[in-house]
Amino acid sequence: MYAIHANTIHNKWDSSLKPVISVKPGETITIDSREASDGQVVPSSTASDLLKLDFSIIHPLTGPIEIVGAEPGDALEIEFLNFQTKGWGWTGVLPGFGFLANEPYTTPIDLSGPALKIWKVENEATAKFGDLEIRIPSRPFPGVIGTGLATRGRFSTIPPRENGGNMDVKHLTKGAKLFLPVFVKGALLSLGDTHVAQGDGEVCGTAIEAPMEVTIKVSLHKNAGISQPIFETNSVNDSAFREYLAYPGIDPNLWEAAKKSIKGIISILSSFMTPVEAYMLASVAVDMKVSQVVDVPNWIVTAYLPKEIFPEDARSKISFLR
Repeated sequence: MYAIHANTIHNKWDSSLKPVISVKPGETITIDSREASDGQVVPSSTASDLLKLDFSIIHPLTGPIEIVGAEPGDALEIEFLNFQTKGWGWTGVLPGFGFLANEPYTTPIDLSGPALKIWKVENEATAKFGDLEIRIPSRPFPGVIGTGLATRGRFSTIPPRENGGNMDVKHLTKGAKLFLPVFVKGALLSLGDTHVAQGDGEVCGTAIEAPMEVTIKVSLHKNAGISQPIFETNSVNDSAFREYLAYPGIDPNLWEAAKKSIKGIISILSSFMTPVEAYMLASVAVDMKVSQVVDVPNWIVTAYLPKEIFPEDARSKISFLR
């Protein structure tokens, strides 16, 4: 068992970085991960603090970790064994950032931010939205995990890449296995941007961002021949929820169809909370799914809102009917 402290961080993909530790295939590693702002958001923060964020230190990644014997053409197998949260997390709307950042909303429908929710995190994450106490099951995962890139230089961690990176795939939780291609000697594995929970889409640009410890087992497959991430998971069908309110977005443009689906959910939730609160809640709880692509000329993207995150006495009121 190896342990890596969150003091050993970097926030750019850079294959010239020296590894902070060398680990043999088959070993178990516990990695201490900071939250996405690298300590700029704390439990006592307010929305105005988001205006002061230094984006040059966003996405602190713990690593890189050398995997002994890893060579270009191989693949790492990362099995997620455990996630230990630290009692809190945050969700925020940053001006100019997010899926609906450039939409022409005006008062009172204002999604521009800044806006911030601090969550209490135990077996579930809880926070007040309007007068409702929202409860989201804790399903921790790393937003960013990746190997060193073949190209030399310093590269942003914001977009996902062939090495993995900022995939924000919420199904990379306990029990999942992620396979990453190796492009450089030693693989140079790094991890960070850990999330307590997230909806498929992460529409406001943040999930429930939180520091935590991640325990993984790393195996090595020689000459695997993969060129991008692949993963195995049993958590796609989320058994935590049984009832949803779903809003299909219909449009000949897939991007616009997705926007329509989220706007529909925000419109429904805005009867119970401010629109920007609804936007944040959609980011951490609403799953967006492509429902069909064959019935030309229109696509459908459906946004699924789980009703069980709301207090029981409020669930019957969460409806498109007025």
